[in-house]
Amino acid sequence: MGLLQKFTTSGVAPGDRLRYWNVIADEVFSGTYVNADGRQFTGEMWHWGMGELNMIRTTSQQAAVGRRGIDRTEEHLIVHVQCRGTSRFRQQGYDARLEPGDFSIGSSHKPYSFDLSAHEMLVIEFPKAPLAQRVAGLDDIVAGRVRGASAAGRIFHDFLLSLWRQGGRLLQEDSWEPGMNSVFYDLAAAAIRGAGHNAGESPRGPHGQALLGRAKAYIETELPNPELRTTSIADELDLSVRSVQNLFAGIGTTPMGYVLDRRLARAAERLMADPTASVTEIAFDHGFTDAGYFTRCFRQKFGASPRNWRLGQS
Repeated sequence: MGLLQKFTTSGVAPGDRLRYWNVIADEVFSGTYVNADGRQFTGEMWHWGMGELNMIRTTSQQAAVGRRGIDRTEEHLIVHVQCRGTSRFRQQGYDARLEPGDFSIGSSHKPYSFDLSAHEMLVIEFPKAPLAQRVAGLDDIVAGRVRGASAAGRIFHDFLLSLWRQGGRLLQEDSWEPGMNSVFYDLAAAAIRGAGHNAGESPRGPHGQALLGRAKAYIETELPNPELRTTSIADELDLSVRSVQNLFAGIGTTPMGYVLDRRLARAAERLMADPTASVTEIAFDHGFTDAGYFTRCFRQKFGASPRNWRLGQS
C-alpha cells in the first residue's frame, strides 16, 4: 500500500506557486502541466497509490490542465471525477463538459486537456485491461463523459469518497488492497453501463432498421481492420457518433461491443475451418492487435481458451 502524501501551495511564495504546482503535477502523473494566473493560484493535492490505482484528490483555483501522451507498453486509462465546480475535457477531437458527479475516461497514451473552474476532483489512473474485461466496447467511451446521475454512478462516486475518508486506516492493512482494486473496476463498469441505459433511444421504424443494417454490413467488411472505430462507422453512414451509438443501444449493445462479438464469432468459425492456422494468426486476421487480449475475450465469451475450444469442438 503506497504512502498518503499531501501537497499544498500554502507556505509557498505567491510568485513560485504555479511553478511548484507544475513540478508536483508532473511527478504524480508524468507529462502533466498546469497553466493559471500564478499570482492568484492556490491548490491542494492528496496523492495515494493503492495497488494498480494511482489516485489524487485535488482542489485548486481556475486553471487549464493538460497532459502529453505517455508511451507505455501497457495502455492505461485515467478517470477524472468532478466533485465540485465544472470542467471541459478534450481528447482526440472529443469535447465534453463535466458537471458535479460526472466523470471522464481518457487514455493516458493520447494528449488531453481540461479547462477547469475552481474545483475539487478525484483522479485515478489504472491499467486498461481489467476494465476492458468488464465493459464490452470500452473504446466507445474512452475520450468521453459518463454521466454520474444513475444509481450506479452515484455508488461509484460514493465509493471513491469513502476510500479517501478511510485512507489512513487502509494504509495500515495491506490485505485490503486487492479487494479494493476489484471493487473499483466492478463499480466503474457498473457506472458506465448505468449511464448507457440512460442514453437516448435508438431510431425507430424502417429507417432506423435500414441504418442498422447498413452499419452491420459495413462492420462485416471491416472486421479485419484493427483501426475500425465508432467514428469510422459514423463517417460511412454520414451520421454523428451519438446516432450510431443510439442505433446499437436499440439492440442492447454498443458499436464496439457488437464489433467485438462479430470478431469473436468469425474467429471461432476460422478455428474450426482451418486447423492449421495458429491462434495468433487468427487473432490478427480478425482485427485484434494483441493475442493475449483476444484469448481473454474469447474465454469470456466461449468459456474456454481458443486452443482448448478448438480441441473440444473437433
